Parts: sequence; C-alpha cells; structure tokens
Amino acid sequence: MNEIVLQAERVTKTFHDGELETQVLKGIDLKIARGDFLALMGPSGSGKSTFMYILGTLLRPSSGNIEVAGKSTREVTDAELTRFRNQHIGFVFQFHHLLPDFTALENVLFPSYAHYGRETSAARARAIALLTRVGLAHRLDYSAKKLSGGQKQRVAVARAVMMQPEIVLADEPTGNLDREAAREVMDLLHEMCAAEGTSFLLSTHDPQIAERCDRIVQIVDGHLVD
Repeated sequence: MNEIVLQAERVTKTFHDGELETQVLKGIDLKIARGDFLALMGPSGSGKSTFMYILGTLLRPSSGNIEVAGKSTREVTDAELTRFRNQHIGFVFQFHHLLPDFTALENVLFPSYAHYGRETSAARARAIALLTRVGLAHRLDYSAKKLSGGQKQRVAVARAVMMQPEIVLADEPTGNLDREAAREVMDLLHEMCAAEGTSFLLSTHDPQIAERCDRIVQIVDGHLVD
C-alpha cells in the first residue's frame, strides 16, 4: 500500500456570524497517498476553498483532524504549524502570489530563506535546477512583474516544490490562464508529480482540467463524494 501523506478525518467547519451558524463541511474523510494526482470539484460556495485551507493548515477545522506526513496537526501551535507547513506542504494559487520586485530565482528561493534564515548554496542550486526544469533558465534574474502570466505560474510551481513537500495544494492553478497556458501548467504539474514523488490536490471548476487528474473528488452539501 502506498504511503499516506495526507489524511483528513471527520473534518467539519462551521462559521458563525452573530446568531447565524453556517455549517460548510459536515464530516469529511480523505486519504491522499504519495504520488496521487487528484482534482477537487464542487459548485461555488460548496466549501472547496475552505477545505483546501484546512488541508493546508491555514485554517483550523471546527472538529476532526488533519494529519500530514504522519503528524497530527490538532494540538500544534500556530508557530509550530508555520514551520511544519514550510517543510511539508506546497501551495499554488490562482493568482500565483509572487513577490513582484523579487526575481524569479529569489521567489523560488523564498521558502528556503524562511526555513534556514539565509541563502544556502544547496538551495540556490536546487532553485536554479527547478527553474531550468520549468523552462525558465533564461529568466532567473527577471523580476516577477516582468514575467507573463504563464511564466509566473511556472515560477509558482517551482516555488511550491522547492522544499520537497509531501503534497502540493493547488487552488484553481489554471483559472487565470488561457487554454494553452493552462495546458502547459498541467503538463508541468504532472511532470513534477512524477519527478518529485510529490502528491497534488487541485481545486478546479474546469471539467477538462479535472479529467487530466487520476481521481476526482467532489464536495456536495458539505460531504465528499469520490
């Protein structure tokens, strides 16, 4: 059996606004094994983004547990979660969230800065190798604001796998791209999954993107349908 890198157990999430109570997630279970490539779908307002943030330890569930790389995140402090997240979880967002005045290389190096407190020769070599793999060896010293949308998302993918995380969570990673750029980014994600052994979970509204994943799970009325 493949190693389980992320497990959600009976996860619920309820939001409160005064006396109004809205239960978005109603006891979700999910297991993701090493090398899995999954799509997460569901209508707008179904709780996809909420679930992604909980899986990424950016938001705590109302009840239930998230386990990443064999470690429960339930009793972990926020400071410990920040350090843990840096090492074990990568993120790709729809709007890439690069630092605009940093170069492509500096953006990819940023997670290692946060971890080591400085640049290391090993980290620099890995960042250059990743940018070369995503086809941006000629853009290492370009500031992020000078890159095209597709190039920015390639940098974001390289940054997401910089620390060799067990899993990358990609929230609508092609939602801001044209069809050709979206195809190229999906090719790249598949390549990274195979080359790095990293698992990927993609949140998407696009059936064509979902069909390129190995498995599709959907959130329907607060529950997960596989």
